This record gives sequence, structure tokens and C-alpha cells, in this order.
Amino acid sequence: MTEHDPEKMNVAPGQPHDSMLSETVSYVIGLGLALVLTGVSFWVASTFVLWGPGVAVGLVVLAIAQMGVHLVFFLHITSGPDNTNNVLALAFGVLIVFLVMVGTIWIMTHMNANMGMSPALMNLQMQH
Repeated sequence: MTEHDPEKMNVAPGQPHDSMLSETVSYVIGLGLALVLTGVSFWVASTFVLWGPGVAVGLVVLAIAQMGVHLVFFLHITSGPDNTNNVLALAFGVLIVFLVMVGTIWIMTHMNANMGMSPALMNLQMQH
């Protein structure tokens, strides 16, 4: 088999490659998809093609697609049995980020409600 054998190029995204050429092609395809999704995101945000409230939804959809491209083409996260540890590590990282975000918002909300001036004191200060 030669380096340019079409069978060597027939590898699913995220799976290990036997040749440098097929691996490079996979990275170039991932880069191309990431660049297209980034360009479309900037285009959606800067034009009035989408209805105003739909812009945020469109950007969220494009961001999720971008994350999928990065996970499959660059981090090689697939659904194969040999990637169980990678998927679990990714899920644990997402859980930690979610807990930190929710905890921060919760703490800031309670601090804002409990550490502000009382309405009576605020009224007294406004009168002076």
C-alpha cells in the first residue's frame, strides 16, 4: 500500500490515522469547518438577515456546532469504547464549569439582596 491509497484516507473523524496525509487532511477539514462557522457567526451578528431575537438563537446554534467540530476533529472525542475516559473527563469538566457558574451567580444574587442598604436608610439618605 502506498501513502496515497484511498483506503487509508477512509477514516472517521476523531479516529486514529495510519498515515500523516490522512491525519493532515482531517485537521485541514476541521480547520475549514471551524473557519466557516466563525465567519458565519460574525456575519449573523453583523447583518439584519435574521429576525432580531433570532440572532441569539442562531449564535448559540453556531457555537454548539463549533464545539462539536473542535471536539471531534481536534480533541478526537468519539463514541468508541476506547474513548470512555475522554468523554468522562469532558463531562466532569463541564460539570465543574457549570457548578462554578451557577454558584457564582447564586452568591452574587444573594449578596446583592442581603448587603444593600435597607429601603428606610436609602430613603433617609435621599432626603439629605
